[in-house]
Amino acid sequence: MLKAVAIRAYKTVVACALGAAFVLAPAAASARQSSDLPGATPVALADLPLQGRKTYALILQGGPFPYDKDGTVFGNRERLLPLHKRGYYREYTVKTPGARGRGARRIVCGGAPRTPDACYYTGDHYASFREIRE
Repeated sequence: MLKAVAIRAYKTVVACALGAAFVLAPAAASARQSSDLPGATPVALADLPLQGRKTYALILQGGPFPYDKDGTVFGNRERLLPLHKRGYYREYTVKTPGARGRGARRIVCGGAPRTPDACYYTGDHYASFREIRE
């Protein structure tokens, strides 16, 4: 009987913990919807590597882009950027000197392709982002 009570108590604790996680998860997601990324300092356009500034200029003029994947939808699966409907973000490759293939650097922009609402730079293949400020 004591074992049954312990098992029931354990199941109750687990259920409460899972319930709390589901209740708190939307609050954490809405915190990421601010225009600034939490814990990330913005980066001035002038402080981007030369290749990043060139990519940013191409984005604003609508291309042409050197890679087939440039301008394709970025899914934000990492959920590090503010949350928006699928299709809001597009990704662009920032050339990395000496890298084979596309390298790890990208600019991800949200909104209209030639007049984005905001653009973000990642130098570590989506592990972190910094909002680009002109």
